[in-house]
Amino acid sequence: MATLRQINRRIRSVQSTAKTTRAMSLVAGSKMRRAQQMALAQRPYAEQLHWLLADVVESIQSKAGEGEALHPLLDRREIKNHGLILLTPDRGLCGGLNTNLLRVGGSFVTSHPNVKFIGVGRKGNDFFRRLTVERLGEFSRLGDYPSYDDILPIARLVTDAYISGEVDSVSIVYPNFINTVLQRPATMELLPVTLPEHAEIQQIKDVEYIYEPSAEAVLETLMPRYVEVEIYRAVLELAASEQSARMVAMRNATDAAQELIGSLTLLRNKVRQEQITKELLDITGGVEAMAAAGA
Repeated sequence: MATLRQINRRIRSVQSTAKTTRAMSLVAGSKMRRAQQMALAQRPYAEQLHWLLADVVESIQSKAGEGEALHPLLDRREIKNHGLILLTPDRGLCGGLNTNLLRVGGSFVTSHPNVKFIGVGRKGNDFFRRLTVERLGEFSRLGDYPSYDDILPIARLVTDAYISGEVDSVSIVYPNFINTVLQRPATMELLPVTLPEHAEIQQIKDVEYIYEPSAEAVLETLMPRYVEVEIYRAVLELAASEQSARMVAMRNATDAAQELIGSLTLLRNKVRQEQITKELLDITGGVEAMAAAGA
């Protein structure tokens, strides 16, 4: 059994760990609120932009008729090279978030031939450096509250790679923020852009839009913007998921540390009681021995 000194040292060590994890949980909680607000605020904008883009394309096609793709980012071709954007945090200590994202990203690589990788986040970049996967680019240190300008190089790299034919499709793996305790990894096809069907558009469309200077000019502007917005939305989902997962993980770690401290305290009391009992027995035995010797 451990000595009393060893148990006290272990209790102090666990108490120090509990203070650290509690502080990390509080910091993550304060950051989480703003990150969640940013992620939730971006969703309606991205959704409406998607519908607007679909309406512009339908407007052009209704006048010109079905034919070739109206924009290079809408062009569907035989897929020879797959592009993968994997979003992961830069840091750990956020529960199973990193593991789940890396598992989905690794599964994508094994199930698709000729994958070219774009990593956003240090954890994903470090993981894929060990694999024989061609890397188109690596990005990290976007911060706790990424700005729109931070993702522009990523969007530019992706669109250039698709238009040039370096990749024939681009998918993005990111954590879909559900709530504070649930962040589910999701895979979304980013390119070629997939638009809603005509029936879906008519269900939500209550007016006819007039595009100036022309629908074609609006489409030319919206297509790159759509890619940027979708990447930015996924990055914000990542930020919200990371802070939420870290807060929950550190809170669970703090609770586990407190339970361990309680168990160690009981063990310390037991060891101390045994020591006191042993000392009393030694004193009693000594007194009896002295009494016998005097008699």
